[in-house]
Amino acid sequence: MAAKIPVTVITGFLGSGKTTLIRSQLQNNQGRRIAVLVNEFGEIGIDGDILRSCRVCDEDGKEITPNIVELTNGCLCCTVQEEFLPTMQELLKRRDQIDCILIETSGLALPKPLIQAFRWQEIRNGATVDGVITVVDCEAVANGRLVCDLDAINAQRQDDPNLDHETPIEELFEDQLACADLVLLTKTDLVDSEAQAKVETWLKSELRSGVKILACKDGEVSSDVILGFNSAVEDNLDARPSHHDTEEEHDHDDDINSVEIISNQHFEPSKLMGVLKQLVTEHEIYRIKGFVNVQNKPMRMVLQGVGDRLESIYDRPWKSGEIRQTRLVFIGKNLERSQIEPKVLLGNS
Repeated sequence: MAAKIPVTVITGFLGSGKTTLIRSQLQNNQGRRIAVLVNEFGEIGIDGDILRSCRVCDEDGKEITPNIVELTNGCLCCTVQEEFLPTMQELLKRRDQIDCILIETSGLALPKPLIQAFRWQEIRNGATVDGVITVVDCEAVANGRLVCDLDAINAQRQDDPNLDHETPIEELFEDQLACADLVLLTKTDLVDSEAQAKVETWLKSELRSGVKILACKDGEVSSDVILGFNSAVEDNLDARPSHHDTEEEHDHDDDINSVEIISNQHFEPSKLMGVLKQLVTEHEIYRIKGFVNVQNKPMRMVLQGVGDRLESIYDRPWKSGEIRQTRLVFIGKNLERSQIEPKVLLGNS
């Protein structure tokens, strides 16, 4: 029987840099045949499209198409039986063609329910969880976007170890840290060394003994670092405590939703950015991502936003015959299309 396929679960909060990390792994695959499962939040497959657009070559330099599978029918940890199981079964039929699998969870997914699925007989004979990588946005944490003031949090938790009134997002963040074999600290170039050290000190207090923190820029980290843990995580979940260990099921904050905007209009980048920043101040928007059609530009603009920080790159030329659409996904709390779409359209040229 062929060896089990090693699976690396890449988790982290919304906009932390998971897709960028996977894209870097695909582009620097060192001859590995990598399959990727992407758990989107919302109906538009932004992350999967970004990954498909990256240039991937085999050992001989021949360009190949990476195996990208998108799961868009809900949070992966809530749909393991309906969505994840049949997808994994199909991948395992091609196990002789796959060297490893990367799973990018949505920013709302708990890692443990997904990992527990690797105990199921249908999967455990063919795949094992090699390791869990948690990606953390250093600049966001330093500025209290995921948790409150770090000094105050540390003092409060030391005084009251039974504190149980964190918000669901904070609990999710802690669960992702508790499950990690390695933490990748991204966007450290946006903070000074003192703020980075402060974030790292806090993270160490949240992590299991021996779990390392590695700063990386633009997802550039050697596959020798993030692959090959050989942890068989599914067999050692008791050492990775979760807020939801005593629950049969978990419920996400039902108020968190996504709004997708699709437009055939072209946009002027600076004007659109201004509109989006204004929207962030008016609504509880956690994440913005998508593609933008910029007038007189032969390339597609990829837009990523966390909080009020918006970033953009031109990733590839528009393909011949491809509809030059602007497609944006907004993820937040109690978002309504009627309040967002008209203002977005004001950012056209």
